[in-house]
Amino acid sequence: MIRLIGYFFGIGTALALLVAAGVAVFVGNLAKDLPDYEVLAKYEPPVTTRVHASDGALMGEFARERRLYLPIQAVPDRVKAAFLSAEDKNFYKHPGIDVTGLFRAVVNNLQTGSRQGASTITQQVAKNFLLTKDQTYERKIKEAILSFRIEQAYSKDRILELYLNEIYFGFVYPGQGAFGIAGAALTYFDKSVNELTVGEAAYLAALPKAPSNYHPYRHTQAATERRNWVVDQMVENGYISREEGDKAKAEPLGVKPRRSGTYLFAGEYFTEEVRREIISRYGENALYEGGLSVRTTLDPQMQRIARKAMQNGLLKYDTLRGYRGPVKTIELGADWGASLGEVKALDDVPEWQLAVVLESSGSGLSIGLQPKREVSGKLSDERETGTVSAEDMSFAMRHIVDGKRLKANSPADVLKTGDVVYVEKKDGGAYQLRQVPSVSGGLVAMDPHTGRVLAMVGGFSFSQSEFNRATQAMRQPGSSFKPIVYAAALDNGYTPASVIMDGPITITSGNTVWSPKNYDGKPGGPSTLRTGIERSRNLMTVRLAHDMGMKIVAEYAERFGVYDHLMPYLPMALGSGETTVMRMVSAYSVMANGGLQIKPSLIDRIQDRYGKTVYKHDERGCEGCVAPEWTDQAEPELIDNADQVLDPMTAYQITSMMEGVVQRGTAMTLKELNRPLAGKTGTTNDEKDAWFIGFTPNLVVGLYLGFDQPRTLGKGSTGGGLAAPIFKEFMAEALKDTPPVEFQVPEGMNLVAINRKTGMRANEGDPGTIMEAFKPGTGPADTYWVIGMDAGGEMGESLSPAAAGAIQGGGGGLY
Repeated sequence: MIRLIGYFFGIGTALALLVAAGVAVFVGNLAKDLPDYEVLAKYEPPVTTRVHASDGALMGEFARERRLYLPIQAVPDRVKAAFLSAEDKNFYKHPGIDVTGLFRAVVNNLQTGSRQGASTITQQVAKNFLLTKDQTYERKIKEAILSFRIEQAYSKDRILELYLNEIYFGFVYPGQGAFGIAGAALTYFDKSVNELTVGEAAYLAALPKAPSNYHPYRHTQAATERRNWVVDQMVENGYISREEGDKAKAEPLGVKPRRSGTYLFAGEYFTEEVRREIISRYGENALYEGGLSVRTTLDPQMQRIARKAMQNGLLKYDTLRGYRGPVKTIELGADWGASLGEVKALDDVPEWQLAVVLESSGSGLSIGLQPKREVSGKLSDERETGTVSAEDMSFAMRHIVDGKRLKANSPADVLKTGDVVYVEKKDGGAYQLRQVPSVSGGLVAMDPHTGRVLAMVGGFSFSQSEFNRATQAMRQPGSSFKPIVYAAALDNGYTPASVIMDGPITITSGNTVWSPKNYDGKPGGPSTLRTGIERSRNLMTVRLAHDMGMKIVAEYAERFGVYDHLMPYLPMALGSGETTVMRMVSAYSVMANGGLQIKPSLIDRIQDRYGKTVYKHDERGCEGCVAPEWTDQAEPELIDNADQVLDPMTAYQITSMMEGVVQRGTAMTLKELNRPLAGKTGTTNDEKDAWFIGFTPNLVVGLYLGFDQPRTLGKGSTGGGLAAPIFKEFMAEALKDTPPVEFQVPEGMNLVAINRKTGMRANEGDPGTIMEAFKPGTGPADTYWVIGMDAGGEMGESLSPAAAGAIQGGGGGLY
């Protein structure tokens, strides 16, 4: 019997050894094909790129996976405790596999028939980083082997750091999935991990097991129960007291989703332009996965002012031309709020609300306002109504039907029940009717010394149209291009007092005959260059460009950055070539800063995920700025190494001439700002676009108004009448707390009294006398010399002052 027992024992031992050997061979073969766990040392997960304004305000975030990497030292203990309690309470004790937890899970599975997991945090790191998610025993064995190896290679804190930054937390709204604890805290509660309460940390710790099962709105009860279970585990494990646990469980989930996209009010066009620039510079992966920190040039306050001024200007033009009808018409049904809630509103024009007409009569409208949406996305059950008086929709009494403007006698003739409209609440509680302008435009405000774009408006509403008219719209600048022509002339022998014949001129090229005209159709006669700018004369500008040669004009236009390549045709001297607002503002910055070339920039600095600066816009040198200590040395100076593309004296002369545009010319409305201003209006052929670009010594602002599909703005729609008032509103608000600054006269420049009509020397104080700027070696003429004389004298004829006075005068083009 003993022998038999020994026989069976031997057989059993042999079989056990064979099984053990087989398992060892099997495990050994699996171990050979395991991924290299050392890649964890170089872990660089996709991280969110964040874009900030110049004051640090968050403008936007871009990511495929909404993640912000957080070192373990920055994770609060209560947050660690929540995850350890939810996922692996023995994490700091086991060697990678929790044998006790594994045995408990096996017993539970056998008793209940369910499948309870027992993966440690280390095993989850191995699975998420190195293995597939296949539910096979082979994968589980690989996971266990890797877990042992990972525990031997990395500290517990490093493993927990990898886990907390990699795991997926689901989403509140589709398309806003959160990865990593920092991204989850922002996505679900709009706060940093340091601000999370015990209950909030517990809820986040509950999510990784099955995010969709614990959605805060779709499965609120299950989410709350799971959160409370985690809190109980934290109490049981000694991380918090029973009182703290009871308090946390008594609280609601308190989810407050973080909005996506652009965060800074009025910054949508700017943020989108920055997004495109980063992709162009570094590629899409760098933007959506690189974790870049981008500091832009945007001044939030100036941006809000620019948006308001541009919108007011567009609305003023649009309302004068009548009402084009409702946004759409809906069936009211039993609940008009539900139907109205389905209509998409402009989310970047919060001053306006969508409303549906409930009743229309001679006295006005009774309206129902679009219900608000709750945090969960559900439409509110509240229904709010209001009224629009006939007076508050008076512009709509001129309504457009089939392209014809008709006069209505009553609001009931314009709108009917079920019509969806925009309204804006007035101070008294009543509402006024609004409509989205059909006209649009773009605006750019720039620091002329650095090229930093301080504000940019790309249209009325980014929500309505993402097309950026400040940078993407190619438009004819019209007469706002003329200062480039006159600057070229001043740099090539002319003076502001040089007299050019503003008379009829015909240009023949092959079979093409071109006879330009002034805006009012009248020639102005012999006029100084200053008068040509101030009164925006077309004829003398063409004659001046013809006399100089268009190749010179084209060279200056390219030097200033208005065009990459300008064809040397005379119509181009009147702004016929298409360009952008950004380029025109950059060109005017050259004149404002004393002739230095500038590179317009929306970005000050870009840092990579480690904080290393990879791009900086400011290229000025400063040797003394990095001195190791203070030894009474002189204050360091910034050295501007920008190219000098225009003589500083020429820059001042053309600036002084454009000051005349404000004082005596086509933009006299700006005199009311009571500060030194220079600028130029512009109106294109058939009045399709209206421009104004102006500047102080430290700020350049340019804008245009026009239809996206160019068509006339209407008779009399000039830059001085439409664009200059927008500039005025912007400057009045943007500069209200700054003292006036004079334009600096370059050293060596002579100021001489001249007659502003004839350009000849005069006695200071005489009627019609101004102080004109002349370069050394130049000055006003003692006799009247007219370039291009063909009315009352031959080309270049010298006239006496009396004869000059006899033919002086005429109209001019008030562009």
